[in-house]
Amino acid sequence: MQRYFNTEGRCRPDMHYMVRIDERLKRIRQRFVDQGKYFVINRGRQYGKTTTLMALAEALKEDYEVFFMDFQMMSSANFENESAFVKAFIEYMEDLLSGKRRAGDRISEGAFCSLLLLKEQETVSMDKLFRGLSRICETSEKPVVLMIDEVDSASNHQVFLDFLALLRRYYLDRENSPAFYSVILAGVYDIKNLRLKIRSEKEHRYNSPWNIAARFELDMKFSVKEIAFMLEEYEAEHHTGMDMETVSSCIYEYTSGYPYLVSAVCKILDEELPESDKFRESSDIWTREGISEAVSMLLDENIPLFDSMIKQIYEYPEMKTMLHAILFQGKRLTYNPDNPAINLAFMFGYIVNKEKMVQVANRIFEMRLYNAFLSEEELTAAIYHAAQENRNQFLDGVQLNMEQILKKFVEYFTDIYGENDERFVESQGRKLFLLYLKPIINATGNYYIEAQTRDSRRTDVIIDYHGEQFIVELKIWRGNEYNERGEQQLSEYLDYYHQNKGYLLSFNFNQKKKPGMKEIRIGDKVIVEAVV
Repeated sequence: MQRYFNTEGRCRPDMHYMVRIDERLKRIRQRFVDQGKYFVINRGRQYGKTTTLMALAEALKEDYEVFFMDFQMMSSANFENESAFVKAFIEYMEDLLSGKRRAGDRISEGAFCSLLLLKEQETVSMDKLFRGLSRICETSEKPVVLMIDEVDSASNHQVFLDFLALLRRYYLDRENSPAFYSVILAGVYDIKNLRLKIRSEKEHRYNSPWNIAARFELDMKFSVKEIAFMLEEYEAEHHTGMDMETVSSCIYEYTSGYPYLVSAVCKILDEELPESDKFRESSDIWTREGISEAVSMLLDENIPLFDSMIKQIYEYPEMKTMLHAILFQGKRLTYNPDNPAINLAFMFGYIVNKEKMVQVANRIFEMRLYNAFLSEEELTAAIYHAAQENRNQFLDGVQLNMEQILKKFVEYFTDIYGENDERFVESQGRKLFLLYLKPIINATGNYYIEAQTRDSRRTDVIIDYHGEQFIVELKIWRGNEYNERGEQQLSEYLDYYHQNKGYLLSFNFNQKKKPGMKEIRIGDKVIVEAVV
């Protein structure tokens, strides 16, 4: 069977090209399972949780009796009341045990039958379920590990929270009453943040804290080295001639190792770009230009990961406001988990804690958010339509004419927004430039913001277009000395990107300013500056 890049559920090494997670499984076992920990793997959607859990269950089976459950397999009717839940849970356990070979050799037949008898009762309480589970744990020849995947699917049911309460009580009392040796829950929400949706927001915002869960802080994103290892396996079979270091680094630059996004980009490179007229050879596909094209295609897709992100930012307005301020106003926020908006965005995987500062998790999320926010204003933004109507004048064949883009932006901005005050420009200037840029490079190129330089005064926009890269610094003018320092910073930044030419867009409020274009030379660098 030909292996492929998988984006639809669990990954298997015999079927899919995938990052090897053996070392990760070893650390989880040693630090958590072998120590009998109760812990929660909560990560953003499609972050490899199920793949990790199923691989862990396989790795543990020689030394542990593992009960792996997926609560998505249980219907809403199973959570209607306590009896319905208990019976459904027992039926699930029955299926698990009947599928295990030699299960009777490891688990007492009597304990198992006693559990099954509970199904026959008209009503059965949760505590009886746990007594039966306790007897199974007591009679098992091996320590019993309980894994429950997709706990979020049950989070808005009171009966599930009752289940968690008893699970906690029995786990804490293991010395007196046999119980699961280790408990592993997986989902997007951490236990303490499961929203109890059956109550009003005013009455009860979050359910009670479950303070026994061990902190699970193992890094589950893919490193450049891990991506390269996966690509080495692909290259051994397909012989594309790719530069492994360049390609793996470039994929990481866009995805920051988010597992689904890594696989999704590779899948497009492998399956869709060979059908494109833009790339004739596989050696042309597995390049920076090919990756940029794959990212563009991915951003245009309505995948569940993006759908969930957009839904969440509109469901939680405070989170949307925070992300908007970071992206368009250069707000630098200290990471504080006690801030509800920061806590939610971090839990969903949309932001990361980067040296104690809040940062959008990866470039692809950032670009999708930019597109979502900008689309709200496309219909009413005059500068967007001006760029859209005159798009062809910014192209020299297939190449982007960045000088012409900046020249016309100065003209359009002055005509449309020239009467606005400094406060308007400081809050809207970046957004207006991105609105102007979007229809010009749409469907052919990408842009992203260099997070390290995004602040209230300075923002660097990196534009990838047909394999060519443009560095454009957006800056609020704060006097000649500051301006000259910014020019020097841009020159140094061009070195980092191996570019000899850069672009500077200055929003200048000095009444003696001279709007227009000029060229500056700093060493071997050329900087084209546009002043608005």
